[in-house]
Amino acid sequence: MGRKLDLTGLTDNEAEHVLQVVQRDMRLRKKEEERLSELKQELDEEGSRCLLLSRQACFNQRCCIRCCSPFTFLLNPKRQCRDCRYNVCKACRVYSKRDKAWLCSACQKSR
Repeated sequence: MGRKLDLTGLTDNEAEHVLQVVQRDMRLRKKEEERLSELKQELDEEGSRCLLLSRQACFNQRCCIRCCSPFTFLLNPKRQCRDCRYNVCKACRVYSKRDKAWLCSACQKSR
């Protein structure tokens, strides 16, 4: 960015096409920046909520820190996220084959 293109050797059609490509690139970059900004805000809000819930005595031993559903031995067992160390239910986690460990949905997004 910041460099100027020398379009003097191009025909009008070629220069117009280059301009369209550059404009499309700028739109896509802006859209990606907005998406990443929204994702960062979502993760920040999730972290604040989890911090608040984790301060409640034994909350995360009984309920999922992400969705607040209660843990049950067979139907909804708890697993500890490798990154944040919070207990999460089966709906809020994925198994990372590379790490051979469970990750909560928020930590997976942040990775």
